[in-house]
Amino acid sequence: MAVMGIGVANWLKGSGTLLFSCRTNSIPAVVSSSTVIASRSRVHYCSSTFSLQHQKTNNTLFSSGVNGHKIGDWGSQITKLYFNFYCTAPSNVSVEEKDSSGEVVEEDEESKMRKIKDAANSLDIRVGRIIRAWRHEEADSLYVEEVDVGEAEPRIICSGLVKYVPLDHLQERSVIVLANLKPRNMRGVKSNGMLMAASDASHENVELLEPPEGAVPGERIWFGSADEKDNLPDVATPNQVAKKKIWELVQPHLKTDGASVAALGTHCMRASTGVVVSPSLKDANIS
Repeated sequence: MAVMGIGVANWLKGSGTLLFSCRTNSIPAVVSSSTVIASRSRVHYCSSTFSLQHQKTNNTLFSSGVNGHKIGDWGSQITKLYFNFYCTAPSNVSVEEKDSSGEVVEEDEESKMRKIKDAANSLDIRVGRIIRAWRHEEADSLYVEEVDVGEAEPRIICSGLVKYVPLDHLQERSVIVLANLKPRNMRGVKSNGMLMAASDASHENVELLEPPEGAVPGERIWFGSADEKDNLPDVATPNQVAKKKIWELVQPHLKTDGASVAALGTHCMRASTGVVVSPSLKDANIS
């Protein structure tokens, strides 16, 4: 049985709705999803992995996984479905895509991480240099920084670093800037980017990431080996970053390693002259 995705099938006589669609061409199928099955009298949420088995019989659809509750009639010569629930799904398999015929494609962890790396390298991450910084007049927790990122004019960026970084430590400092986010109005100041920083689990210690010595403002940062510099994808537009939720996809995989080197999984965060680091935080989250 190949699952075709969440769909809507009307029961006979319009008496209810089944939030699931499938077709039977092989057995068994194992699916990891969060599925909602609505019966005439209640809604069943099937969030764990389940297998589907089929058997040619009459035109009645049952679900043994929800206490044998009769779901409804669904035409003649229909297949009987049984839902057998399991506790966990295989840790290295996720069902995320369909091929051209609509079949579900299982994606292993290596393929998944390759796509996350490609997404990360579509972010416009650059070396920056803070020209000057000051306290935001309307927000006690924010600094406002004027940052050179290799453009004709410096960018104005707001950062919630007042609690973590003394103001004088920001002046004329080299930083890492995420530059293709949509501008945000932060208490009357339009912020055009984000300074990237590492933080410990408690978020009590926060350090700005530092580019390697010799890196210049505007230089692009990437994830991977040194020889991948010339084969990077084009950077996404701010609209694409927002619409595809690229930052939300990438950020959970960003950390510093045991040597305080910033990385995406096993791929170092890199400029032309070396790797990006946190001054001291190890195994820390990056945002």
